[in-house]
Amino acid sequence: MLVLITYDVNTGTKEGKTRLRKVAKQCINYGTRVQNSVFECILDSAQCIKLKAILKEIISETTDSLRFYYLGEHHKTKVEQIGIKKGISVEEPLIF
Repeated sequence: MLVLITYDVNTGTKEGKTRLRKVAKQCINYGTRVQNSVFECILDSAQCIKLKAILKEIISETTDSLRFYYLGEHHKTKVEQIGIKKGISVEEPLIF
């Protein structure tokens, strides 16, 4: 299923900047960055649970936020792109 993950990490401190890098690194491991703090990830249920647990361990729930949008298997009809297309499709192989 396609899961859209967005995050807002408070970077007012050194620790916040470290958390931001860690969150981005984990999201890169599972999906494609489509905006600075937005990732599209094709995940099965187990991968989704694992990634959510990893991210919850990284963030500070008092200063940061994570949002997960579950777009499902038929996501192609739910996503519209306008303007320059950056990156590659989340469904395409990552081998260049």
